[in-house]
Amino acid sequence: MKLFFAYLKEHVRLIAAFVLAAVIFAVSFALYELPLSAVAYPAALCLVPALVFAIIDFYRVERRHAEFLSLTEITAAEEKLLPPVRSIDDADYRRIIALLADSREEISRASHRRWSDMIDYYTVWVHQIKTPIASMRLTLQSSDSPQSRRLSSDLGRIEHYVEMALVYLRLDSESSDYVIREFELDPLIRRSVKKFAGDFITKHLSLELMPTEARVISDEKWLAFVIEQILSNSLKYTREGSVRIYMTGSKTLCIRDTGIGIAPEDLPRIFEKGYTGYNGRSDQKASGLGLYLCRTICRRLGHTITASSVPDHGTAIRIALDQLFHPSRTICAAVRSRALISCR
Repeated sequence: MKLFFAYLKEHVRLIAAFVLAAVIFAVSFALYELPLSAVAYPAALCLVPALVFAIIDFYRVERRHAEFLSLTEITAAEEKLLPPVRSIDDADYRRIIALLADSREEISRASHRRWSDMIDYYTVWVHQIKTPIASMRLTLQSSDSPQSRRLSSDLGRIEHYVEMALVYLRLDSESSDYVIREFELDPLIRRSVKKFAGDFITKHLSLELMPTEARVISDEKWLAFVIEQILSNSLKYTREGSVRIYMTGSKTLCIRDTGIGIAPEDLPRIFEKGYTGYNGRSDQKASGLGLYLCRTICRRLGHTITASSVPDHGTAIRIALDQLFHPSRTICAAVRSRALISCR
């Protein structure tokens, strides 16, 4: 309908000229007291073929409009797919489209180069910053005091935040290699928990780690990041009580704490990018990226992450690990053996 009105607007002068001519003839015939039917019949006869030609022309314009719409995503390599040149205007449009396609490809390449350079820089930076962190950790391990444990805990958080920044940058990068294989879940959970041992001791929180005795198909590195991020949130918002890690149902990992919980109005949005909710605004240290990264990674790995919470009673995060799908491929077939699959 919008195209039809645009077509009428484009030909409004022609329509106005036809109507004006008919009115002039009608007035002239009226002044000479001639029958108006002598004007009406010729006007009607002229109107019929005019409408036929207008319909045909509108159909041509509509088809051409659809062709131009299909060119909005065209690249220089696809220039041969353009409709054939029928006029000088078509040739001009062809040249403009070719120039725009070349310009867009150059901008895309430049943007990709900048993004790759930034990823490379931060990757190197993360690996370099881990060296002094490891050195400081060794220094702190030489003494066992409340202060050294607190510093060790802070150092662990720094290392986790550095890793989170790198994960955030790598999520949409082509270099995000996912190595999907079957492995035992318990060793991965124990390694993740060990990183937060100082926090459990400092905050006097108990850990209830139930053996899962499960073998899952996933990417070990990325799944470890998800578990560590959830543990970090649990420790951050739990003042007293415990953190429980156990398996429920069909390979669904549950991490439950006795923390401050999440407000009902915030719960549906906690996985949104940048959303901090009431707890984050009160804490003023939340970035709103942790759970967003967890959900994004889980989707890439084909896992489902959900949350349930009761304010002042705690939060439970569940990760369903019984499926495997990667969106950048048709499907990484479910692995039933220990064979290593590199999804690249």
